Amino acid sequence: MKRRRSLFLHLNQLKLLAKKFALVILFLAALALMLFSKNQNPVLEQSTGATTSLVGAIVDVLVVPAKMLARSYGFFSDLATIKKDNRILLEENRKLRLLKDKYEALEVENKLLSDLLNYVPLPEVDFVSVRVVAEESDAFAHSMVAYIGNKNVAKGDVVLSDRGVVGRVDKVAPYYAKIILITDINSNIPVMTEKTRIRGVLSGDNTTIPKLVFVPLDAEISVGDRIVTSGVSGVFPAGLPVGQVMSVNKSEIKVKPFTTLEKLEYVRVVKYGIEGLLHTSEEETDE
Repeated sequence: MKRRRSLFLHLNQLKLLAKKFALVILFLAALALMLFSKNQNPVLEQSTGATTSLVGAIVDVLVVPAKMLARSYGFFSDLATIKKDNRILLEENRKLRLLKDKYEALEVENKLLSDLLNYVPLPEVDFVSVRVVAEESDAFAHSMVAYIGNKNVAKGDVVLSDRGVVGRVDKVAPYYAKIILITDINSNIPVMTEKTRIRGVLSGDNTTIPKLVFVPLDAEISVGDRIVTSGVSGVFPAGLPVGQVMSVNKSEIKVKPFTTLEKLEYVRVVKYGIEGLLHTSEEETDE
């Protein structure tokens, strides 16, 4: 037992010595390789080149499975995305088919009702696009002047932007026309809510936000409701977009126009054929 124990102790001491000198030996080996490489030993250079080539080949072989795994992951990830997009497109296509069927049914129903009522559709309107050359925006008036050239523009023509009603032509002179904006204090447009068809009058007050007046006391109007022309009084045809309810208080209802009137450069003067009626009513009033 004593011999075995002493032999075991000797072996442990040898292992400890080997561990201590292993770092020194490795350092010396690395130093020797550096010295040999500086001496440009052809045998060492060939050995180093062969080793480098062998290690590079092994690395390339080991990288191949990793590349294949990365490509496979990308392929399956793209496939899952494609399947998800395909499901979304199929659902949208289904909804569009339903809408198409409803549209076709409504079109047939509309034709039948039109034939039954002997409905006369509205004629195509004429319009001209003109450039705004001057603006008047103060406490007393909100209007603008547009260059019309020799275009056929008359008092009462409706003025629109690409988003909705701007105002109406108030005066016509050679090459120019004065346009009263919907925010002008003299502007009063019969309007209604688009969904609930509650009628009122959009009255300008020389601010950027006109107000809705003459609305029934029990009318349910909410912020965000769209306001369109009602066609009452014959000045503006029905259905033209005007603005959106901005605030609802007990004292007043404010409507923000769809068009930013302060930034207009071009407008569209639309002729709905009502200027003759306006002139007649004005002549009767003068008499």
